[in-house]
Amino acid sequence: MLADDTGAETIPSVIAADEQAASQHNYGRTLCNNPNYFCRPVGKNDHWYSLFPNYLQRQEVMRLNRTNVALMYRNWLVVPKDFNKTTYMDMSPLPKHIDTHGQKEVYVNLSLFAFGAYDKTGKLIYWGPVSSGRKKCFDTNGICSTATGNFRVFRMEGKNCISHEFPMETHGGYPMPYCMYFHNGTALHYSTLSGFINRSDGCVRMFKADAQWLNKKFVKLGTLVVVTK
Repeated sequence: MLADDTGAETIPSVIAADEQAASQHNYGRTLCNNPNYFCRPVGKNDHWYSLFPNYLQRQEVMRLNRTNVALMYRNWLVVPKDFNKTTYMDMSPLPKHIDTHGQKEVYVNLSLFAFGAYDKTGKLIYWGPVSSGRKKCFDTNGICSTATGNFRVFRMEGKNCISHEFPMETHGGYPMPYCMYFHNGTALHYSTLSGFINRSDGCVRMFKADAQWLNKKFVKLGTLVVVTK
């Protein structure tokens, strides 16, 4: 079972049903109508390795579907019609260039479930999937939506980073590898993504390779983080 930021666990069928319902109203399902992709149902005996034995293709499909967990948590998948005609950067839903005013920028689009790393010239050099804060907190029933606006990274830690707030019962301890804090207790960090649905308590979740790349090769203290809906 998957655990959220508070340590609470959810069974696969519930997550799959939640993601299926949420996707009817967000960016994920629109990809089914994209001429470069098709959507296929996921059967109970389907596995990532059997469907996509090629590692690079498997990674592309996982990223396209904003998930790094087992297929038991999915009801359907978006798949490129021709892997040879679609590169990973082609799959980015973000603009290739933006005005960064001469500085590096991490741009997070919550509606597209994606982040982009832009260099000082405003060129997109890296992108990846994200998941963000749910509308209501699991444990307090408060608002857990990820804050939007312009922020600066003010604290960073490596692979051993942990939350000092969740789980609430233990006053912290939940893993947040490669954390990059940009607003109060909100950070970019590695965690599980289960598709086009938000399950965190406000943080921006990423694939491990993406969080590690940002943490080690792109983000510094003071790096601009722009979060939009």
